[in-house]
Amino acid sequence: MKKSALALLLAVLCMACSDRLKTRSSAHDLQFKELAKTWDEGIPLGNGVIGALVWQKDSALRMSLDRIDLWDLRPNDSLSGENNRFKWVYEQRIKGDYAKVQRKFDAPYDRLPAPSKIPGAGIEFDLAGLGQVERVHLYLNDALCEVDWKDGVRMQSFVHATKPVGWFRFENVKEGFIPRLVPPVYAEGEAEEDSGPVSGLDLRRLGYKQGEVKQGKNSLVYHQKGWGDFFYEVAVKWEYSGDVLTGVWSVASSLSGENAEILADNALQQGIGQEYVSHLGFWNYFWKQSGISLPDTVLEKQYYNELYKFGSVARENSYPISLQAVWTADNGNLPPWKGDYHHDLNTQLSYWPAYTGNYLKEGEGYLNTLWAQKETNKRYTRRYFEVDGLNVPGVATLTGEPMGGWIQYAMSPTVSAWLAQHFYLHWQYSRDRDFLLDRAYPYLKEVAVFLEQFTEKGQDGKRRLPLSSSPEIRDNSREAWFTEMTNYDLALVKFAFTAASELAGEAGQKEEAAHWAELAGEFPDYSLERNGAMMFAPGAPYRGSHRHFSNAMAIHPLGLIDWSKGERDRQIIRATIGNFDKYGPDYWTGYSYSWLGNMKARAFDGEGAAEALRIFAECFCLKNTFHANGDQSKSGKSRFTYRPFTLEGNFAFAAGIQEMLIQSHSGVIRLFPAIPKDWKDVSFRQLRTYGAFLISAGMKGGRMQEVTIRSEKGGILKMYSPFIRESFKVSGNSKEFKNEGNILEIPTEAGEVIHLVRE
Repeated sequence: MKKSALALLLAVLCMACSDRLKTRSSAHDLQFKELAKTWDEGIPLGNGVIGALVWQKDSALRMSLDRIDLWDLRPNDSLSGENNRFKWVYEQRIKGDYAKVQRKFDAPYDRLPAPSKIPGAGIEFDLAGLGQVERVHLYLNDALCEVDWKDGVRMQSFVHATKPVGWFRFENVKEGFIPRLVPPVYAEGEAEEDSGPVSGLDLRRLGYKQGEVKQGKNSLVYHQKGWGDFFYEVAVKWEYSGDVLTGVWSVASSLSGENAEILADNALQQGIGQEYVSHLGFWNYFWKQSGISLPDTVLEKQYYNELYKFGSVARENSYPISLQAVWTADNGNLPPWKGDYHHDLNTQLSYWPAYTGNYLKEGEGYLNTLWAQKETNKRYTRRYFEVDGLNVPGVATLTGEPMGGWIQYAMSPTVSAWLAQHFYLHWQYSRDRDFLLDRAYPYLKEVAVFLEQFTEKGQDGKRRLPLSSSPEIRDNSREAWFTEMTNYDLALVKFAFTAASELAGEAGQKEEAAHWAELAGEFPDYSLERNGAMMFAPGAPYRGSHRHFSNAMAIHPLGLIDWSKGERDRQIIRATIGNFDKYGPDYWTGYSYSWLGNMKARAFDGEGAAEALRIFAECFCLKNTFHANGDQSKSGKSRFTYRPFTLEGNFAFAAGIQEMLIQSHSGVIRLFPAIPKDWKDVSFRQLRTYGAFLISAGMKGGRMQEVTIRSEKGGILKMYSPFIRESFKVSGNSKEFKNEGNILEIPTEAGEVIHLVRE
């Protein structure tokens, strides 16, 4: 991933318009001897707004084109009326007539095709005459796909990092070699029988009139009318220079207000060489943000591929990462689970690597959208829960409206508490006081207002939810509602009030801080087994394999129960993880292993963390490193062997690697807290911690060599000494520091760089 800025500049300046695009290989690149034969194994390209998958469909090279805001946003009529209230759900649960609830809220999600994410189109090139593919290469450094044929044809393609356009360039082709624009089949023939939302409903069920493709001189434009006033367009334009075909494409939606033809025209006028220079500018900066070096090549390669995907789907000014982001299914169906926003785990896990990985800017797209949808979500809260404050639908559309489903989770009362953690984390990692005052505390306050009004205080003085749940335990049955608070809900509520109190104090709101702290103390204790293991709820111990570790939320990601707090917490952590190991992975998915890797890292189990993450990489990912949910190796790592592709497992994997290398959630930084004993040579560069510190560190032969700390905002840095029983020196800091109990306390100034070096 390393290349000097000067070398990069010289490389791109040397490019003439007709020359091939210069590339920079890395050990982490994806390389194959043939094109993928299915869409979900295609080479992924994207920029958070548009995306493409490069693969082979029948006898054509296909680029599956997508855009994040291609949505059918028709309302679900079932989510309306007098009974669209939590109180009505509560009444049916108590009466035992829960089938009414399932018919109203769950059945429409399974049965109706919309609301849903929808695909864009495909560009195809006839492979006849090109001969046999010799090499397919994804250059991570450059975010570029390259395909070579044995007969000398080469294709290069990239999605511009910051503009809604994609490029392709073929060399050594004949002039008659031109693209086809292939729209999705929305209206031709009869819709096939549906197998459910996991596999994806037939596109033809949307009821659209089939859009038209208009052909011009060296251009193709597709216009597709969707539901209501929505429409989108795909434009492809190209030009020839000798035996070189250069083309550009764009996708624009009516929600964006952009014009695909104009975008493509403007890009073509700029030229692929100039566009590639600006594209590389983004990716060069992206890769400079942080880096790692591991002795385990499998984990290191998977990590960099996860960062590449994160850089391809996360942007400050785009919508958040949905289930498949900008890589919607290209198989004639709607995407798995409608490509929606699942907030019972999926969106949250997708942004875990943004913080320690030093990608706060990319992570802001999540927070910006949640903030922009705050009033929409408050209306939902008032309508469904009939109280003030803020909650968010657990399964939501692009615009934040509820979609129904298993409402224990799709319309859970604690969704916003988990989402609010990301506002809290952004503050902790950035120490941006404007963000604290303008976004973080106001959001958490609205969540706390809702939870105060919605919870009830019993005769024992303890506050509880009217009904509680634990994703996705007992599926969608009546029994999935617990009358006692689950550890999942309990952890989230305690976190919300505790974090609201902390941020209110930081904001100078002392009375509000005291009020939220008092509320945090009014809830019951967690439900524990005799050995300390966390149950799902009172009377509901962990006794079977399940994909969602919802009972352990207090351990990770919330950190309310933490190793640093003493032996009682440590026993809870050991026993809870022990149950996961004991009852096994029969019904785990890929993200379960990623999550377990994070959790074992928090328990300082380096071997266990590495093993869980390696199983994820080797058994639950397709050739292009996409997380496929089920065990693709069929080696017994799960009874699930299906392959709906979703992204949260990928990004949780990256966070797990980070947790192995550095932790700061306790307020004290730990370097290499959870690496296997045989990892003697390991390092990282510019990983971010609580307090807005950027840290680089390296070990050789099992001994710490040097630690570099950059303090963005100043303040006291607390760190477990990386030089136990070894002498070291501190440079770059003129102030005295403390070293008591192997904890360093170093006062810092904003912008200061400090070096710790073993003597």
